Amino acid sequence: MKLKNKIALITGSSSGIGQGIAKLFAQEGATVVVNYPSEKETDNADSTLELITSDSPDSITHMANVSVENEVIEMIDSIKDRFGTIDILVNNAGIATSAPIHEMTSQMWNELLSIHLSGTFMCTRECLKIMYKNNYGRIINTASQLAYKGSAGFAHYTAAKGAIISFTRSLSLEIGNKNIRANCVAPGATETRMLADVPQEILDGIRQSIPKGNIAHIDEITPAYLFLASDAGNHFVGQCISPNGGDVFL
Repeated sequence: MKLKNKIALITGSSSGIGQGIAKLFAQEGATVVVNYPSEKETDNADSTLELITSDSPDSITHMANVSVENEVIEMIDSIKDRFGTIDILVNNAGIATSAPIHEMTSQMWNELLSIHLSGTFMCTRECLKIMYKNNYGRIINTASQLAYKGSAGFAHYTAAKGAIISFTRSLSLEIGNKNIRANCVAPGATETRMLADVPQEILDGIRQSIPKGNIAHIDEITPAYLFLASDAGNHFVGQCISPNGGDVFL
């Protein structure tokens, strides 16, 4: 029970890695707020809640688009009113689109950065107001190994993930000696629905480029989040750990 009695907000946790984090955190004693962006994800969010209720009966779902400021503020205020605090924030919400730079629209660029980067900023800002008062908090931001190696067709995605790593470092300098830690997890290619529409030959190429020889299962990624959220990660400050099978050596 590494997270016993902790309140954890996990953005984008209705599916994929976020859902896996929610399950693991609940098993370790946390009360989890399952965030999802819109009514289209309601069924998935409810499914996540159903998966974790037996371990964490007080967990809830909360719909909020993290790229919309007033929705973020309302979500954080609502969680504080209900539980009194937020101990752990996992900024995990994200989307994946693709286009070469010369064909990428401003709308595609702005939408992705708003969700990944602005969402991370706004959720962090609002949670810090609580964490500073309590002198306690754990903030874990989802980056990507692609922030280090780049990826053709995903310039907006890699730019956002690189910025999240830099944001985390600056945040860690501001936190200083307070009992608040901010770190990143940079997963490698993982079997989630983001890869569902990727052609088989491309998936085969990804596997061949990974020394371990396979694309990760979600449960190979989530322990990194648990480590950073628990007391075991107390001396990790502004770091980025990357479970990627050897795709990138940091």
